[in-house]
Amino acid sequence: MAKYDRKMQDLKTRLSEIYDIDMMQSLLGWDQSTYMPKGGAEARGRQLALLARLSTERSVDKKLGKLLDDLQPYAESLPYDSDDASLIRVARRDFERLIKVPPSYVAEFTEHSSNSYMVWTEARPENDFRKVQPLLEKTLDLSRKYGDFFPGYEHIADPLIDFADYGMKASSVRALFADLRAQQVPIMKAITAQARADDACLHGNFPEAKQIKFAEDVIRTLGYDFNRGRIDKTHHPFMTKFSLGDVRITTRVKEHFLGENFFSVVHESGHAMYEQGINMEYEGGPLANGTSAGIHESQSRLWENLVGRSRGFWEFFLPRLKEIFPELNGVSLDTFYRAINKVERSLIRTDADEVTYNLHVMLRFDFELQLLEGSLSVRDLPEAWHERFEADFGITPPDDKDGVLQDIHWFAGFVGGSFQGYTLGNILGAHFFNSALKAHPEIPDEMKQGKFETLHSWLQENIYQHGRKFTATEIVERATGSEITIEPYINYLKTKYGELYQL
Repeated sequence: MAKYDRKMQDLKTRLSEIYDIDMMQSLLGWDQSTYMPKGGAEARGRQLALLARLSTERSVDKKLGKLLDDLQPYAESLPYDSDDASLIRVARRDFERLIKVPPSYVAEFTEHSSNSYMVWTEARPENDFRKVQPLLEKTLDLSRKYGDFFPGYEHIADPLIDFADYGMKASSVRALFADLRAQQVPIMKAITAQARADDACLHGNFPEAKQIKFAEDVIRTLGYDFNRGRIDKTHHPFMTKFSLGDVRITTRVKEHFLGENFFSVVHESGHAMYEQGINMEYEGGPLANGTSAGIHESQSRLWENLVGRSRGFWEFFLPRLKEIFPELNGVSLDTFYRAINKVERSLIRTDADEVTYNLHVMLRFDFELQLLEGSLSVRDLPEAWHERFEADFGITPPDDKDGVLQDIHWFAGFVGGSFQGYTLGNILGAHFFNSALKAHPEIPDEMKQGKFETLHSWLQENIYQHGRKFTATEIVERATGSEITIEPYINYLKTKYGELYQL
């Protein structure tokens, strides 16, 4: 309606300012994690806090709230899935959440997280949990405080979980995880009772530059657009975005192990292709982001595992890898395929195989709930970690570096809502891939030929383009025709690993 045109333009202008400030924060965060010298840490925390405060002040401006109220009749007159109605709906949801959180709190948490991250980068290699313990205690206090801004919750973790995976609660995640654990643990036990697969072919001398070049060539083939992205090194790989035209990924490289960099790059490219695929008309506003942690992780895990660890994928790429590393010439496809899908009880979540990975996530999710409830103290976390790891995996971490210090999340963000998205991503990735195969049964044969356009286009049409226009639940129902279910994921694991390990 013409009478709303000016108000819609005003709304988009205000939201664009917030978006640009948030992207500036991302840019400073990327620099901090890649190239910034240690001497810049204190100032960087201050700068990030300032931007966080400015963004929050604009996000909770009463004029913005009034504008959303004025535009509500317009939104209600439009189809639910129209762009304008979706923009108003998502902006209102963000506004109603943010007005409950004081800008001073946001600034304090942002500065604290920046400082905590820098200390963690020193504490982990030094295996010094005590160095970061007081910072983690403050993070926990601030995380509880965030939860308390949203009274009426069933569990104090609910607001934090909802922030990352809208509509989910601790109770719903617990129920889903319990069902998954009951079906996945027997698979893990059956496989780990066997002799471990030989992955010697992945260990050797693989120069960094060659590893990165191969990974770049692969993700370019998958669909990552280097005209709108780049790769850099960091402590803990991540994807970040400064606009829909600038979506970057980071990696870390071990020259003695071929899998670290490659699967990190493919994983992060899955995140990045999602962001690059968002409708360009959404640029500069709240729709121009992925819709939830679980949906985002579904894309990274889909490309990393269901594609990147498939036999068909390596039918095409192994000969090309051998051209770069001739020492692999004597390695058969079957040997390589078994090596990259080796199942074992391991210490590091990001290195874990598909069969054991979710146990790492569940351990961390349970600890988050206990920390927030107060039934576990930060001081006792390392000991609790060792005990739980022994119970779940049958091995004990030799130190905290590969134990409680291994993940960045608690040292650069909230305690709570940090990890459930990873397992949700595994479940949803299989669900989406299964639906893509039903629509296009030719996808596996195309992958053997190094062709990924059909799969990429299906994901673009059903997931990427929508950004935050729809919730995760809506995306799942629209793309698959059903609610979230673990059945495709369990079937995938049983089929793939049943063949590999003769289960």
